[in-house]
Amino acid sequence: AARPAGRSYRALFSGGGTVERLLDGMELPPDGGLHSLGHHERVRIGPAGELRVRESQQIVRAHRDGVDRYLAVHHGDPGCDVSRVRVTAYENCRTGRVRCHPEAGVVVAELLFDARLRRGDTYVFGYGVEDGTGPRSGEYVRGFSYAGGQYVLQVRFDEAALPVRCRRFARSGPDAPRTGLADLTPSGRHRAVHLVEQAVRRGILGITWDWD
Repeated sequence: AARPAGRSYRALFSGGGTVERLLDGMELPPDGGLHSLGHHERVRIGPAGELRVRESQQIVRAHRDGVDRYLAVHHGDPGCDVSRVRVTAYENCRTGRVRCHPEAGVVVAELLFDARLRRGDTYVFGYGVEDGTGPRSGEYVRGFSYAGGQYVLQVRFDEAALPVRCRRFARSGPDAPRTGLADLTPSGRHRAVHLVEQAVRRGILGITWDWD
């Protein structure tokens, strides 16, 4: 359960500095003391092509003693209204403090655990983020500060807003080019695409799509 080598928010996202300032204001360290063992994420795109909801089921391991919360970071699409974004705890956690940065479209929320973890302990929890306030979206990405663990991302589209092309991709940083581009074919009646990464690397994974 040693602390794995990690990357800062600044190294992952152009708005990473904003996230770190929000954490400083909450008197929380950038390293939350957790790394992911498994993460299953479901994203729903609404009838206007907007990001409506994302739901996460996570398995984490503590790499230091005393960890009792997870920090969920939501980057809305440009033009979103973060004052209307809602973070909901689903299982084995409850919602704590929530901080927003309207100009950057960033929301940081505490998810408080039911137990204080010791180094090496694992924990399972779930939560959701309701948005739906932004314009038509063109991609969904997830940043990984630590390597290792499985990641599954599923994006489901409303029947009124179907893309003409979907692709998975990776990126080492906010200004790096997309790599590993591969076409994804939506399933029939479920109108969904997904990616599965068995052992993630530090950096960014995501799915992008084109509208007609």
